Amino acid sequence: MTLPYPHIQSLSAFARVTPPSGAPRPRLTFLGTGYLGATYAICFAELGYEVIGFDVDEAKIAKLAGGEVPFHEPGLNELLRKNLASRRLRFSTSYEEVAEFGDVHFVCVGTPQRANGMGADLCYVEAAVSELAPHLTRKALIVGKSTVPVGTAEWVEELVEKHAPAGLGVEVAWAPEFLQEGFAVEDVLRPNRIVFGAKSEWATGMLYAAHDGIFDLAVTEDREVPVVVTDFATAELVKVAANAFLATKISFINAMAEVCEAAGADVTQLSRAIGYDPRIGNRFLQAGLGFGGGCLPKDIRAFQARAQELGAGEALRFLHEVDLINQRRRQRVVQLAAELLGRKQGPAGPDLSKARIAVLGATFKPNSDDIRDAPSLAVAGMLARAGADVHVYDPQGMENARRALSDLTYETSMDDAVRGADLVCVLTEWADFRNADPVALGEIVGARRVIDGRNCLDPALWTSAGWQYRGMGRPRVEA
Repeated sequence: MTLPYPHIQSLSAFARVTPPSGAPRPRLTFLGTGYLGATYAICFAELGYEVIGFDVDEAKIAKLAGGEVPFHEPGLNELLRKNLASRRLRFSTSYEEVAEFGDVHFVCVGTPQRANGMGADLCYVEAAVSELAPHLTRKALIVGKSTVPVGTAEWVEELVEKHAPAGLGVEVAWAPEFLQEGFAVEDVLRPNRIVFGAKSEWATGMLYAAHDGIFDLAVTEDREVPVVVTDFATAELVKVAANAFLATKISFINAMAEVCEAAGADVTQLSRAIGYDPRIGNRFLQAGLGFGGGCLPKDIRAFQARAQELGAGEALRFLHEVDLINQRRRQRVVQLAAELLGRKQGPAGPDLSKARIAVLGATFKPNSDDIRDAPSLAVAGMLARAGADVHVYDPQGMENARRALSDLTYETSMDDAVRGADLVCVLTEWADFRNADPVALGEIVGARRVIDGRNCLDPALWTSAGWQYRGMGRPRVEA
């Protein structure tokens, strides 16, 4: 096992960093208890830190304090209850309490797309920093973890200088997050890399001290945790650059799916073949309905907007096409539905009136209840606007989906959703749907027609059970 800090010749400088509170380890706070902040707060308590999770939303804090995570993430509820019981973890709506308690304050608030443009809305970042800073009474480190436009950390420094009491020496750093929904607990406890953007030795030492629990766990498991210590701008760019690359890779294979559909080729075979090339790899190379969620879509748009402000807009022009490809795949499902149902395309699109369509999946990915920019739910809405009677089922996302699109019919099981359906659309690759029995489902549908929006079904298995099958970027397969 090598040292967890391979780029540092000596750890002595950082070993001498003492938390301003005088506690043996830094006391940590996480401002914002949405998906990001709540996950980090719970997992860092699991690593042995004293932690406060903060939010202005009293209902959310009450739920967390009562032992209930307000979103679905495998394994997180159990860790929440365990660490509440240990008293290492608590939740608060008081900036005063947070300021008095914490040595390192992680800013984990949302940075949504602006209502009037593609850029990121930083109002929540501004509010968190501006409200916390006046209550600080000793030196502290404010660490940005939210995904932000490059240049935000410098702006946060200005906010701290404006609002914090003079002479405390409060510093700012940036440490982007790399969580994958459905795998977030593992991503916090066993990250594949950690990035620190810091200006001083003290800030860097505090960041290491705040992550020692991760490094200690890695030592016990004989793993390495790569650490990159860099400047503010690079640290801010790491997350958006990573998301831009992943979005580009997904849209690339979906562009190939468009070509495959025109040429009669099979994009799943194409993807498999090029994925064997180690320079390319097969991850994020599965063609289908495209990407969604609370990160990739808004992050690539904010990245373009910021690059334009910096005079580097031409460098990211390709991301506009990445976004367009992603949107086209949603429309393609509606086109396939019309083809399978024998409906003609009109000037305003196909008329799907009187067609009962089952949509399996409402979340943007499995093992989550997140419906933000979910392609599956967007397609369900498009089918309904074309006149279809849409019946939706999702194992975790029903409540969120119902709040977002209330005019659809939501069922309590997969069987209820497909019963009497003229067409079944599998739009989120939940295991329940991937492993569904086409023979059994064929007995309760109105007609055996299926669109595999995630290319997660076995075409041969479904066609042998009498189904007309359509995949994304795959040849037509008839029963």
